[in-house]
Amino acid sequence: MSRGGGKGPSLKDKLDGNELDLSLCDLNEVPVRELAALPKATILDLSCNNLISLPSDFCSLLHLVKLDLSKNRLQQLPLDFGRLVNLQHLDLLNNRLVTLPVSFAQLKNLKWLDLKDNPLDPVLAKVAGDCLDEKQCKQAAVKVLQHMKAIQSEQDRQRQRKLQAEREMEKKREAEQRAKEAQEREVRKREKAEEKERRRREYDAQKAAKQEMEKKTKKETVQTRKPASGSRPLQPPRHKHSWSRSVLRVLLFVLLCILCTLAACKLTELQHQPLCISVNTLYEDVLAALQNHKTLQNMLQQNSQQ
Repeated sequence: MSRGGGKGPSLKDKLDGNELDLSLCDLNEVPVRELAALPKATILDLSCNNLISLPSDFCSLLHLVKLDLSKNRLQQLPLDFGRLVNLQHLDLLNNRLVTLPVSFAQLKNLKWLDLKDNPLDPVLAKVAGDCLDEKQCKQAAVKVLQHMKAIQSEQDRQRQRKLQAEREMEKKREAEQRAKEAQEREVRKREKAEEKERRRREYDAQKAAKQEMEKKTKKETVQTRKPASGSRPLQPPRHKHSWSRSVLRVLLFVLLCILCTLAACKLTELQHQPLCISVNTLYEDVLAALQNHKTLQNMLQQNSQQ
C-alpha cells in the first residue's frame, strides 16, 4: 500500500478478521474503492493520519460498524454521512470539526461517540459533553443524536414552511395572474364595445351625411328646374296652355258652325227643309227656356238686332 494514496495489493494483508488497521499510515486520502472491496472489514481504524476531508463516496461503505477517525485534520464530514446507518462506534477525537452534518441524525444505531478536542460550536459542545469513560461516550452518542434530530426536524419544518410559503406565493401569483387576465379580457371587451359603438356612430354619421347630400342634390335639382321670375314658363304648362287653346278653338268653330246653320235655316230657302225645321224648332225651345236669364236675353236681343 502506497503511503500517499492508501492504495495497493497489501491492503488485504492488514485485515485481521473483521478489523482493518490503517492508522499511522500517513494517509492524505481514504482508499474507498479498495475498502469497498473488503465488506468483511466492519471495523476500520484511520486514526493518526493526515486526512483533511472524506470523499463523498466514503458514505457508500455501509458495512462499517466501528470507525476511528481520531487525530486527523478533518474540518467537516460529508453531507450524506448519515448513510452509514450500521455505524455503532465513532471516534472523532482531536480533529478540526465545528459542526456535524444534519444527516448525522440518521445514525440510529450509533451507541458510542467521542468529539473531544474539536473546535465545536458551543451549543454542540455543550450537548456532547465529555467522553472520559464508556458511560459519557454513550451519553454523548444519545444526546448528539437527539440534538441532530431536533435540528433536522427544525430544518424539515423550515423547509415545510418555506414550501408552504412558496405554494401560497404560487397560488397568489396564479390568482393575480388570473385577475390580471380577467382584467385584460374586460379591457379588451370594453375596447371592442367602444370600437363597435364608434363604428356605429361613424356609420350613422355617414348615412345621415349621405341622406343630407341626397336631399340637397334633390333640392338643387328642383330649384334648377323651377323657372325664374319673368322667364318663360316650363314646357309642361306651355303644352297645357296650347291644349286649352286648341279646345277653345274647336268650341268656337263648333259654335260658328251652329250659328251658320241657324242663319242658313233662318234666312235662306233651306228653312223649309226637314233639318232646318228641326233646328229652328230646337232654337225656339232654347230661347224660350232662357228668356228669364237677363244676360242671355241681352245677348239674344243684341243678336236679334244684328
